[in-house]
Amino acid sequence: MEIATVARPYAEALFKIAEKQDLTQWSQLIDALANIGSHPQVLEVANNPNLRKDQVAEILFQIFRCENDEMVKNFIRVLVDNDRVSLLPEIARQFEELKNASQGAAVAKIATAYPLTEAQIDELVGKLEKRFGRKLIPTVEVDESLIGGICATVGDEVLDLSVRAKLQKMHETLVS
Repeated sequence: MEIATVARPYAEALFKIAEKQDLTQWSQLIDALANIGSHPQVLEVANNPNLRKDQVAEILFQIFRCENDEMVKNFIRVLVDNDRVSLLPEIARQFEELKNASQGAAVAKIATAYPLTEAQIDELVGKLEKRFGRKLIPTVEVDESLIGGICATVGDEVLDLSVRAKLQKMHETLVS
C-alpha cells in the first residue's frame, strides 16, 4: 500500500481536530513532530522489537516533549500502536495540503533558470495567482537546465514557460 494512502486518514483526523482549534498552531506542532519523527534514532526506538508499545510511546512523549498534552499523546499512541511513526512526515505534508485547501490556497513549486529577488518572486506569484485562480504559497528553486523562464507546478497543474520547453516543442515540430 502506498504511504500517502496509509497516511491520509491520520492527516484527515488531525485536520478535523485542528479545524475546531488553532490551525496554525497545529500546523507548527505537526511539522515539529514530523521533523523529530523522521530522525533515524527516533525511528529506531519506534521499531525496536525489544520494547513494548507503551514503552515506545512513553519514550516518544519525552522526545516530543508532550507529557502535558493529552491530544498529542493520544495521537502518538495511535501511531505507535499501528506502527505508523514513520508516516509523520507524510501526515504533516497532507495536513498542510488540507489546511491550504481550507484557506483557498495551494503550494506552488516554482523552478526558475536564475535566482529571483523577493520583488520578482512577489510579482511572479501575483501573476500565477491570477492564472491559477487561488492564493499560492511559493517554494522557489533554481534549475539551470530550464535555460530561461520558469516552470510552475500547482497541485497536478504544470505551467512550463521555460526556454527548454520551447526548444523541446520546436524540436518535436521539426522532427515530425
